[in-house]
Amino acid sequence: MRQIFPEWIFPWLEVSTLGLQVVAIIVGAWVLRLSLSRLIRRLGERYSLPPEMVLGARRGLAFLVYFGALLLILDRFGVSATVLWTALTGFAAVGAVAFFAAWSVLSNIFCTLLILTVRPFRLHDHVEVLENGEKPGLKGNVIDINLIYTTLQETSAEHRGAVLRVPNSLFFQRIIRCSTEWEREQI
Repeated sequence: MRQIFPEWIFPWLEVSTLGLQVVAIIVGAWVLRLSLSRLIRRLGERYSLPPEMVLGARRGLAFLVYFGALLLILDRFGVSATVLWTALTGFAAVGAVAFFAAWSVLSNIFCTLLILTVRPFRLHDHVEVLENGEKPGLKGNVIDINLIYTTLQETSAEHRGAVLRVPNSLFFQRIIRCSTEWEREQI
């Protein structure tokens, strides 16, 4: 039996076939995304849907279509969907555990950024954290603000000079009373 193609072309045929399959998947995904996008836009116009809903639906479907295309391309390269799913869920589980483990620290760091930008109080201000409305809580002069804590030096007679390290997130969970050094001198 006579061969139509020479021997040296067979490895190139495999590569080009794979390349054509990938291009076909990408073009198919693009056409599918365009079709679904037009369909959603027409449904939005016909039923007077809010533009935010139409935009969200279009973006969500585009993500699903392109993610499906990526999975098909990876399948063409021999990557198993089971392996991908196992890796994805494993990474997600580790990320979730790390996020919840660091939640309080991240919350305090974010609250520090808010304290430094919004400036509900500054260094040397007198701050009082109220528990319930007027019930007194922690109070003192602000002597330091770092990433996790704000340090207050107590001014009450019984605890004069004692230092309190208050987590920065507490200032956004409670009512605070604040007065500057200048305001206290005026009283």
